[in-house]
Amino acid sequence: MVLIVVFGIALLVAVLLSGLAARTVLSTSFLFLVGGALVSDGFLGLIHITPDSGMVSVTADLALFAVLFTDGMHVSFPKLRAGWKHPARALGLGMPLACVGTAVLTHYLVGLDWTTSFLVGAVLAPTDPVFASAIVGRKEVPAKLRQLLNVESGINDGLALPFVLIFIAAAGPTAGHAEAGLGRIAVELVTGLGLGVVLPMAVVALARFRLLGAEPKLQPLLPLAVGVILYATCHLTHANPYLAAFSAGAVLAARSPEAKEAFEPLGEALAELAKFAALLVFGALLTPRLFGELPVGGYVAVVLAIVLIRPASLLISLLGSRIGRREKLVAAWFGPKGFASVVYGLLVLQAGIPQGDKAFTLIAVCIAFSIIAHSSTDVPIARLFDVEDLTGIDEPRDEVEAAAQQAARRADAPAESRRGEHVDA
Repeated sequence: MVLIVVFGIALLVAVLLSGLAARTVLSTSFLFLVGGALVSDGFLGLIHITPDSGMVSVTADLALFAVLFTDGMHVSFPKLRAGWKHPARALGLGMPLACVGTAVLTHYLVGLDWTTSFLVGAVLAPTDPVFASAIVGRKEVPAKLRQLLNVESGINDGLALPFVLIFIAAAGPTAGHAEAGLGRIAVELVTGLGLGVVLPMAVVALARFRLLGAEPKLQPLLPLAVGVILYATCHLTHANPYLAAFSAGAVLAARSPEAKEAFEPLGEALAELAKFAALLVFGALLTPRLFGELPVGGYVAVVLAIVLIRPASLLISLLGSRIGRREKLVAAWFGPKGFASVVYGLLVLQAGIPQGDKAFTLIAVCIAFSIIAHSSTDVPIARLFDVEDLTGIDEPRDEVEAAAQQAARRADAPAESRRGEHVDA
């Protein structure tokens, strides 16, 4: 119950500070990380969580499923067809380059073997728009930049997952039976993809029968029911639940836009709760001992992965593209190691591979540094694009106030501009 109380207090503090966090260097995700660290054995000792705790695996599993399910719903196939080139460059070239670059740093600076180094690269390759919300959520920011960051971060979680699982199998204690392990992973991935496509299509077709259909207040529960059934079915059949979740969300959004629209507020809230819970648990694992176990070379690798590998990889992938120089630099910087990396890091920790502890230490420190670096720079960079309202809480409350603000802005405009408006009128 202590953990529940801690989560409730952290959630309350995060909600109360969310407006301030949107305008400053604060981050709600960072608050949960710090909260988990403060109440862990490394500081106050209020909760006792170890990497092999069942709570860690269950929380991570549920949270990643929920996040990938809602991420899949953000995939718009028409928009992808219309503007696929820049995200495809980032995903098809930038992401592999980042993975390889991180693996090289890990091998030579930390001393991990090549297989584990590439595993670390695959875990840290996905990006997360949560820590760049002031950029991706504002219409003042160029549409090409917003689309690039949104599509890249929405899809790269699912793309990285197979490689994470393959490298875990290859680096595991049964690596001598790698061929059988890879075959099993392939079956799990294909089965998960199949369930993620077939189940939502069947439910959507069923809901369109004349005598069936949900009343408006229950419509948000239709995708939720699909998610619950899919999650349980995947675990019963040993299908991969993460690929199933992402594909199911994408299929639901494509086949039933009305279901997506009805579920979106509920889904986003559930995904946020799941993310916060997993971040709290992850923060409890960030003890002073963990930071002390990372050698100096590891800290050098972390810094270079954030400030060099990701920016260089994306800039190379965007060579020759029709994106402005400023937009390229912003997109290159915002490659935060986000929630997917947190969960994949926990998978590495629990996999029992020979160098799993060292790999997790490096991953955890890199995620913590990335959250600090990126969540503290999104607001200043957003202001470069003339984004003024960063919270949404200062918007006009009614049309009268909006008209008054507009009149004030016109009054402050140069006289020449007003005369020009008068002539146009």
